Amino acid sequence: MVPQDYGFFIDPQRCIGCRSCVGACAECGTHRGRSMIHLDEMDRFNSTQTVPTVCMHCEDPICAQVCPSDAIKRSEDGVVHAAQKPRCIGCQNCELSCPFGIPIVFSGLEQMLKCDLCYDRTSVGHKPMCATVCPSQALLFVRKDEVANLRKNKPLRDFLIGAVHVKTKNALMVPDPETPLHLDAALLIDGGY
Repeated sequence: MVPQDYGFFIDPQRCIGCRSCVGACAECGTHRGRSMIHLDEMDRFNSTQTVPTVCMHCEDPICAQVCPSDAIKRSEDGVVHAAQKPRCIGCQNCELSCPFGIPIVFSGLEQMLKCDLCYDRTSVGHKPMCATVCPSQALLFVRKDEVANLRKNKPLRDFLIGAVHVKTKNALMVPDPETPLHLDAALLIDGGY
C-alpha cells in the first residue's frame, strides 16, 4: 500500500526534456520494457517546453467506469492500476475516455497499460522509477507536508476538463491552485476554421 502521507507531484516548469524518466519507467519490472510516462512537447513561440505526462490517478476514474470487462481497478490507497489480463479485451474505451489521454492499448498485447506509480516500489516505501532519476525534480514523490518547503508553486488536484470535473491523487504544481484548472482544447480552436 502506498503511504497516505506521500504524494506524487508533477512540476512541468522544471522539466528539462532529458527523457531520463522515460528510460527509467521502461526499466521498471512490471512494465515489460515499455514506458508508461510520455514527454509531450509544447511549442511556446520562441522555445519548446517539455511536459512529463503520467496517470493522474483520478478519484473516480472514467477509464474504470467505461471498461466493459471490469479490468481496471482503483486500490484503497487511490492508485488506478493498469488493466489486468485476461480481463482486458483491448477495446480502447479507456484510451478514448481518459480526460488526460493516458491509457495506451499496445498492439500485439491487446491490453491497456498505464502508469501505476510503480506500485511494486511505492507500496513498500520506495520512489517511482521516474522520480528516482529526474535530475531537475520535475517529478517528486515526497511527503505531502514537505512539498511546500520544496516548491513555490502549489499542488493542484482539481481540474475542469471540458465539462467534466476531475479530482486526482497526483498533483500538478501550478502558481494558483485556489480554483480548478480549466483545460479545454476547444478554447484553443479559432472559430473561423
